Amino acid sequence: MQPEVTPIQAFTDNYIWLIRITDSPRAWIVDPGDAEPVLQYLEQQGLQLAGILLTHHHPDHTGGVDRLLAHSPVPVHGPRSDRIPQVTDALSHDDTLSIDGLEGMVMEVPGHTLDHIAFHFPLRNVADASPLLFCGDTLFAGGCGRLFEGTPAMMRESLTRLCALSDTTRVYCAHEYTQANLTFAMAAEPDNTDLKQRLEEVQQLRQQDRITLPSTLALEKRTNPFLRCHNPGIVKQITARLGHVPADETETFAALRQWKDVF
Repeated sequence: MQPEVTPIQAFTDNYIWLIRITDSPRAWIVDPGDAEPVLQYLEQQGLQLAGILLTHHHPDHTGGVDRLLAHSPVPVHGPRSDRIPQVTDALSHDDTLSIDGLEGMVMEVPGHTLDHIAFHFPLRNVADASPLLFCGDTLFAGGCGRLFEGTPAMMRESLTRLCALSDTTRVYCAHEYTQANLTFAMAAEPDNTDLKQRLEEVQQLRQQDRITLPSTLALEKRTNPFLRCHNPGIVKQITARLGHVPADETETFAALRQWKDVF
């Protein structure tokens, strides 16, 4: 029972993720901000919509839900939020769900928004399969989401929660921001050789208009500055910007996020 995960591109840089079991005609869709590319893909591949997973309320993640439901009335799994009335299965931290036999768990990861959740599929009973993480706009390849509603401490705690998962976990975030994120990361940690190599590889992929996802948690821990606020090189850069040594890793994280916002 191997899961297949396929990106469906939407807007300028969104990825809508399609999950299905190998050879199954049933497709589960994560964060459909736009229905049209999803419907086109389902028709082209002869697939039927089985359900929708939502990480948070922003329109570029939910804007296609009504049209998809008009086409196929299916369950909608999402956060407990008054801002997503289409949700039929409201989920909280540590809740479980099953996608055609794939057992998953819900993680509350506020920061980008207060209602943000992530979907984690450990795949413990699937041979030679890495765990899957659908994290919306919380963790990005090389970065993290803007703090539209949460605090730096809240986002840092959410990222720490995600980092407790297996290093082999494949990270499926919702945007093609990797090259821009890694360019900033080089400014934050210029002596990181793993980061330099990753940026070069990503630049080559983007020159060929190829996707840079999924990432892995192991790779993020080596190259994502928002997961490396303990690193002396990053602390040095933040100290220079603040004019004083940050009091703790949360202050480092907050200054790093503010820097990225204007980078």
